[in-house]
Amino acid sequence: QVQLVESGGELVQAGDSLRLSCAASGRTFSTSTMGWFRQAPGKGREFVATIVGSGVRTAYADSVKGRFSISRDNAKDTVYLQMNSLQPEDTAVYYCAAALYSILLTDEASYRYWGQGTQVTVSS
Repeated sequence: QVQLVESGGELVQAGDSLRLSCAASGRTFSTSTMGWFRQAPGKGREFVATIVGSGVRTAYADSVKGRFSISRDNAKDTVYLQMNSLQPEDTAVYYCAAALYSILLTDEASYRYWGQGTQVTVSS
């Protein structure tokens, strides 16, 4: 059974940093694109960042470019999202997702597997 388990979300203050982790199990993900999405209260889920299986290519939403960084450790089947200079508008539930392909993917429909999410709250 495929599982994606996010961790690392918490309440922080504006300007703080946080690192989210997503541990994958149930199949090999080293050749799969992984992504992070988020859903703020009352809004739809939106793309945050994506990374191909090898880790050599990444893409980011304009709203987080320059502040967030996605990376992966295939030996641990884990993907990370380093978030710096957090702002109240970054408050959301953050979801990890895995696709069946190794190309950059920004739309949630392209992802096959999803985690349950981890809450990030940024106070002003």
